Amino acid sequence: MFSPGTESSHELGRAGDAMLIPTCFVWPYGGRRVYLSGSFTRWQEHLQMSPVEGCPTVYQAVCSLTPGDHQYKFYVDGEWRHDERQPFAALGNYGIVNTLTITRETNQSAPPVATNPGLTRTLSQMEVDNYPFQNNNEGQFRVSESDVQISRRRVAEFLAQHNAYDLLPDSGKVIALDVNLPVKQSFHILHEQGIPVAPLWDSYSGRFVGILSPLDFILILRELETHGPTMPEEELDTHTISAWKERKRQHYGRTDRLGRPLLGFAQVSPYDSLKEVAVKILQHEVSTVPVVHSSSDDGSFPQLLHLASLSGILKCICRYFRHSASALPVLQLPISSVPLGSWIPSIGDSNGRPLAMLRPNASLSSALSLLIQAQVSSIPIVDENDALVDTYSRSDITALAKDKVYSHMRLDEMNVHQALQLGQDATSPHGLFNEQRVQMCLRTDSLLKVMDRLANPGVRRVFIVEAGTKRVEGIISLGDIFRFLLG
Repeated sequence: MFSPGTESSHELGRAGDAMLIPTCFVWPYGGRRVYLSGSFTRWQEHLQMSPVEGCPTVYQAVCSLTPGDHQYKFYVDGEWRHDERQPFAALGNYGIVNTLTITRETNQSAPPVATNPGLTRTLSQMEVDNYPFQNNNEGQFRVSESDVQISRRRVAEFLAQHNAYDLLPDSGKVIALDVNLPVKQSFHILHEQGIPVAPLWDSYSGRFVGILSPLDFILILRELETHGPTMPEEELDTHTISAWKERKRQHYGRTDRLGRPLLGFAQVSPYDSLKEVAVKILQHEVSTVPVVHSSSDDGSFPQLLHLASLSGILKCICRYFRHSASALPVLQLPISSVPLGSWIPSIGDSNGRPLAMLRPNASLSSALSLLIQAQVSSIPIVDENDALVDTYSRSDITALAKDKVYSHMRLDEMNVHQALQLGQDATSPHGLFNEQRVQMCLRTDSLLKVMDRLANPGVRRVFIVEAGTKRVEGIISLGDIFRFLLG
């Protein structure tokens, strides 16, 4: 990553009594605009890095540093990053930073970067390919039980002191569907409104009775494909949501895959604490719960105020603790050192469960089957090099309502790439990979950074990828974060 230059009268200067040694920094992971900052700039100045000739994804900058310990980070396309292949450490409010120690002696084992007196040359492609990247000892970061307990206690105190009212936006709308609406019409409403779920209103009982989710549409389409005669497409015109829900209970039973009884419909009051809201979402294994208010003791004439989600609660947590990160000791730890999420099994780990992944040319039918069988809400889509290119989520199923695609296609004849294109603007510059849809972090990124990503509306999981290759190493979901924080 860096290499002290050869000592010579031209390369070594003196600032007062301090010896200055030219040191080359390299960022080999691409980007449009890359800057360097660190303790040697007092974290106030950003030094622009230059692309290496013939290696447009490799950036370098040469700085003259005094012997001693230094810390630094890279500012890549508006985001602070560190190189996971170099030594790193947690540094207070700066998060995870890279570290280096400059000595007066030249490191003869490292490839020279500063050569002839007064002449600094760039790294060639061969040197970049063979650069002695150092493997970090991740064992230097250990999550102590006391830090975990302190963090959990403070999060629990915060969640207990705030209620669902704090989640309500200043303005907005919440869409509910009548249970007597035809399934087909509700399918189109969700697609046109750009929402994945909607509470169900029963006008006969005057109450909210359930949620219509993407899983309902997945099961309906699979039933149409597998048992066509039992529920022809035309029946969707008259088949109501309430009829489908009853059919679902009869066909799929009232227990989950583990034989546990399914919990009933979940809703919360605006006076319920954020901890109660989060626990209810986790227990019912749903993505959202309606916040419903009624001024009557019997719950009649309810008002739908909001749809509460874990991302909204996490946003409150991040906002509250952002400027007092030391109050939660675990926030600055690398995500790989925190016991949460799903990870690719280590070599020789016979008990590890492999992550479910698909290629873009896999059939939509196989993707939907995997979503149900693996009981996950999203599947990473990887290319022939196992690099992450997109993700297919349950909520993407509503895109099939566009131009009634579902009525003239078979799930096994459409591939995942084609299905994802339905939900994207034809003029989108992203192509197959859309970084707005696919949220990524490195295994050395801090827990706080992962939480910040997950706090964005619509984001339910972050993919942990290998630097440079984008190979998927793990997945962290909103549920993973809250199960860890709530213990």
